[in-house]
Amino acid sequence: MFKTLRGRMIAILIVTSISGWQLYDKGLKLGLDLQGGMHLVLEVDDPEGTMTAEAKSGMIDQVVRIIRTRIDEFGVNEPLIQKVGSERVIVELAGLQGDENRAKEIVQRNAFLEFKLVLPVTEVQGALPRIDRAIVATLGVDSIRAMGRDVVGSDNQQTLQEALFGGGAAATDSADAAADSADVEAEPEPDDDPDDLRPFSSLLNQGDILGTYLVLIEDVPTAEHFLALPAVERALPRGQELHWSEDLESRGARNYKYLYVLDEDPFLTGDRLENATAGRDPQFNQSQVQFELTRAGGREFSRFTAQHVNDYLAIVLDEQVMSAPVIRDRIGARGQIEMGSGTPLEEAADLALVLRAGALPVKIEIIEERTVGPSLGQDSIDQGTIAGVVGMILVILVMTVYYHMAGLLAIAALGVYSLLVLGGLAGMEATLTVPGIAGLILSIGMAVDANVLIFERIREELDHGRASRTAVDEGFAHALSAIVDANVTTLITALILFQFGSGPVRGFAVTLSIGIVASFFSALFVTRTFFLLYLSGKKTTDPISV
Repeated sequence: MFKTLRGRMIAILIVTSISGWQLYDKGLKLGLDLQGGMHLVLEVDDPEGTMTAEAKSGMIDQVVRIIRTRIDEFGVNEPLIQKVGSERVIVELAGLQGDENRAKEIVQRNAFLEFKLVLPVTEVQGALPRIDRAIVATLGVDSIRAMGRDVVGSDNQQTLQEALFGGGAAATDSADAAADSADVEAEPEPDDDPDDLRPFSSLLNQGDILGTYLVLIEDVPTAEHFLALPAVERALPRGQELHWSEDLESRGARNYKYLYVLDEDPFLTGDRLENATAGRDPQFNQSQVQFELTRAGGREFSRFTAQHVNDYLAIVLDEQVMSAPVIRDRIGARGQIEMGSGTPLEEAADLALVLRAGALPVKIEIIEERTVGPSLGQDSIDQGTIAGVVGMILVILVMTVYYHMAGLLAIAALGVYSLLVLGGLAGMEATLTVPGIAGLILSIGMAVDANVLIFERIREELDHGRASRTAVDEGFAHALSAIVDANVTTLITALILFQFGSGPVRGFAVTLSIGIVASFFSALFVTRTFFLLYLSGKKTTDPISV
C-alpha cells in the first residue's frame, strides 16, 4: 500500500482524519497552570513523633493510592497525585472551581468505618465517681473550679431529667431554671472536699436511648477535654469506650449531643465493605448511604445480628456514631447509614465515595494550599500562543526563502505534524501544561531539523549530477540514520524525564515524546509523499526547487 503514491496519500488521510476526530471529540485537557485549580501539599500527622521514617513512607504509599481512587471518582480530569520524599504528597486538581472545600474534605477524610454494639450504661455509671476523682487528681481543684463545673448535688440534675423526657414545656423551663440555679448555688467554698467535685458526671444527663447520655452542646468541648485525659481512659470500665454522635438532638430550647457507651472492639470494620451508594429514604426524605459487604463480611454481619436481636448497633465513622439503629432481625450483607434529613445528598455521595475508596491508614494534614486562578492560566495560554505563532512564522519564512518549493512542501508536512501531535495528546487524554507547550515548540524545531537534513542531502546528490528523482531517493536514504539517531536519543531522554520527573517535567516529557514520534513520521513519510507528488508532474531531467 505504501509503495504507491495513492496508497501513501490514503494512509496520510486516514492518520490525519483520526487525529482530527480525536482533537474535535475530546479536545485538549489543560493543566493546573493553564486553567487554574487547587494545589495541596499533604503530610502524615504525627504530632508525638512516634512513627519511623520507613513507617511514614509506607503509609504515604497507601495514602497516595487511596486519594487517587477518591479523586478519580470525584471526577477531576488528570489530577496529579504524587509522593514527594518519604512524608509528603502533592495533589494538584486542575480546573477545580467552586468545589475547593468539598475536595479538601474528600482528600482529608479518614473514613474509618466500624460496627460496634451499644452497651448499657450500668458499668460506666458505677465508674463515674472514679472518673471524677481521676479528673480532679489530674487537673487539680483550682482548674476544675475555673471551668465552673464543680457541681456537688444531684437534685437539680434530676429535675433536668424530668424536663428532658417527661415534663413538657413547663418542665423544660423549670429544669433550665434549676440548672441555672445549680450553676450559681453549687459553687463550693475553698474548703470543700475535693471528693465531692463531679466535673464529668455533672455534665451527663440520662439518654432516652439504651446506652446513651445526653450532653448540652455548650458542654461538649469540656467533656471532650476530660475524655482525652489518659487517667480517664484508664478509669473507664474495661472493654468499653465512649463515642459522640454526629448529629445534634433538640430538647425544648436546648441542643444536646448523644454520648454512646460502646463495646471497645468492633465486630466488623470497613475493610469488609464492597460497595456504597448515596440515596434518600423515600419515607422520611433522609439522606442515607447504602452499603454492601463482601461475602465473608455479610456472613459475619448476619451471625452477629442474629445473636443481638433488640440490641442497638452503632455505625461508627471516624470515631463518631453516625446512627445506632435497633436490630429487629437478622441483617445480611446490606445495610444503610442514616445521614439525617438536613444533610445534603451531595454530602452523602461524598461519604459513599470515600467509603468505596477505603480508609486512610493515618491522619493527614494539609500543610500548604494554593488556589491558582484562571487568569494566570489565560496569560500562560496567550503567551504560549504568541510564542508558537511567532516561531511558526519564522520557520515558514526561513524554509521558504532558503529551500524554495521544498520548503513549502516541508511546511505542508509540518501542518500534518501539528495535527498529529494535538490529536495524539487528545487521544491519550494527556494534560497540556506550560512546560508541555515548550515541549511542543521544541518538537516543531526537531521536525524542521529533520527536513533540513533531508534537503541538504538532496542538494549534495544534485551537486553530484544525480537525476531529480534519484537525488530525492538518495537524500532520504542517506539522512535516515542521522534522523533516527537524533530522534531515538531524544526519545530516551524524554522517557527518563517521564519516569523520574515531577508533574510539570512529566508534562514536558509527554508532549516531547509524542512530538518526536510525529516528527519522525512527518519527515520520513509525509514529506517524502509530498515530494513524490511534486515529482509526479515532472520529467526525470527536470530540475527541482530545493
